[in-house]
Amino acid sequence: QVQLVESGGGSVQTGGALRLSCAASEHTVRETCMGWFRQAPAKERELVATLDAYGKPRYADSVKGRFTISKDNARTTLYLQMNSLKPEDTAVYYCAAGFYGGCPMSVTSFRFSEQGTQVTVSS
Repeated sequence: QVQLVESGGGSVQTGGALRLSCAASEHTVRETCMGWFRQAPAKERELVATLDAYGKPRYADSVKGRFTISKDNARTTLYLQMNSLKPEDTAVYYCAAGFYGGCPMSVTSFRFSEQGTQVTVSS
């Protein structure tokens, strides 16, 4: 079982910015792939961004150039900086961790936080 605790969601207008944080154990942040996923009502959970243990990020095409994933090993925290937010970014965002340093391609290969954090972007 992995403990992942998000914070930082909220409501903003189009063009606004938010930063999500995910607190995890030192081992999880340092040694495993971590990422952010989101799920909008009546839609499947989708990948937003991942960051492998070696520092390589990967982004969904829909967020490239607007979102930045990063981590702070000292604070054992994963971040997602979201800029130029759009209404279609509205969803519950989940922090996730893989089992190894490399990032898996399948959503089912990640372990997810239990709660998620709501992000709402209004037009």
